[in-house]
Amino acid sequence: QVQLVESGGGLVQAGGSLRLSCAASGRTFSNYAMGWFRQAPGKEREFVAAVSRYGGTIYYADSVKGRFTISRDNAKKTVYLQMNSLKPEDTAVYYCAATTGVAATSAPRYDYWGQGTQVTVSS
Repeated sequence: QVQLVESGGGLVQAGGSLRLSCAASGRTFSNYAMGWFRQAPGKEREFVAAVSRYGGTIYYADSVKGRFTISRDNAKKTVYLQMNSLKPEDTAVYYCAATTGVAATSAPRYDYWGQGTQVTVSS
């Protein structure tokens, strides 16, 4: 089992940047592919980005491609989401998730979830 704790959210103006972190504890971090998802008020949770266990495979949602970068540091047991050129529509609670399977874009494929961190982008 793995426990996940997100941090780095906050309030930022449109065009600004934030870096989210997700620290894992428990079993070997490299056993897990990691993903970031987000959920805006009144909307379903949606995929943002995912990275395989050693970083060789990465996926992005079309809406964030070219603006967001996912990365991981297995020695630090942490996955990151660098978010640049933020837009008001990026406002959401951002969650990191872990799966013992391969990196995936579908939320049901993930076994463990963090509590989320709020990102608010003002116009």
